[in-house]
Amino acid sequence: MVDTWREIILADPGFYVGIWGLVIGIIFGFVVYRTNYCAMGAISDIETFGDYRRFRSWVLAAATAMIGAWYVQSIGATDLSSSIYLTTNFNMVASIIGGLMFGYGMVFAGGCVTKNIVRVGAGDLRSAINLVVVGIFAYMTIGGILGLVRTSAFGPFVIDLAASDAETQSVGSIISIFTGGDVQNTNMIAMIVIAGLAIAWCFKDKAFRTSPNHIISGIVIGLCVIAVWFLTGLAFDELSDVVALPTSLTFVRPTGDTLEYLMRFTALGAPTIGVVTLVGTLIGAFIGAMMMGRLNLTTFANPTDTKRNLFGSAMMGVGGILALGCTVGQGLTGVSTLAVGSMITFAAIVAGGFLGIKRLNAVLMAEA
Repeated sequence: MVDTWREIILADPGFYVGIWGLVIGIIFGFVVYRTNYCAMGAISDIETFGDYRRFRSWVLAAATAMIGAWYVQSIGATDLSSSIYLTTNFNMVASIIGGLMFGYGMVFAGGCVTKNIVRVGAGDLRSAINLVVVGIFAYMTIGGILGLVRTSAFGPFVIDLAASDAETQSVGSIISIFTGGDVQNTNMIAMIVIAGLAIAWCFKDKAFRTSPNHIISGIVIGLCVIAVWFLTGLAFDELSDVVALPTSLTFVRPTGDTLEYLMRFTALGAPTIGVVTLVGTLIGAFIGAMMMGRLNLTTFANPTDTKRNLFGSAMMGVGGILALGCTVGQGLTGVSTLAVGSMITFAAIVAGGFLGIKRLNAVLMAEA
């Protein structure tokens, strides 16, 4: 069955990736909006109210994606080792600093990149400006003027795990260096343990167990990550003129890619999976806002609010590239591969979020 699907998709990968990527993005955006799923909001709930439900939803989404990613690889639908997350080039310093920058910045931008996309769908012009800034700074960090700083400052910290006979930077691969065990089996055991503990932690809380909204949010968002892994895995063709590596939902670089696509449509051909899922997320949020009667144009409150948002967006653009992803790109997609770098980034984003909230609260108190 998998081979049949692969033949169908490879007959016209641009079409199928575009159509199904858009559909998955619409579902993702709709669910994020309707359930108020928000990584920054999850951290804020903990800091302000001691409420862990939205954070547990994030963890449940990651665990769901982890189980699903292992499954789609086990049936031969995708090869996770070909993704950027499992490269043997391991840079802990970039993961930590980039994650801290992203987490800190998302607080001042009123939410991560995903949340800003969803808000644009609901009519928030402030978030539209934020996304433009994220995209510009992301591209500046990839190959622009900040790219020179990135390569010179963080390049020396890259560790080639292949020198230690590691196949990838997955948890199983790292453990196998010391145990000599089979990488695939070790990864399966690691997935069962990590995902099992994460799910147990989520459902041990009565407030979470009795909140269908948070449970549905976590599961469906995790399923969206799995669906994109499945789609891009089937579309992967290493013999094609332009090789598109298997990947899943992520939004920092795709924000810049979308801006480029809007400006250079005729020269770029079929849009990437990142572009179509971003557009789909926006459409899904628009549908959700319209159904709930919350479609309203809003903008910055004042010049101070503007400066805060632009600062936070710039931090997310730079940090997201350094860390190779955002709360979704690393916090869900990367973690689903069991990549050690992704797990470090996840922790750094959360830490940066707490630091950002403490700092923003102090600033707001000083202004009051």
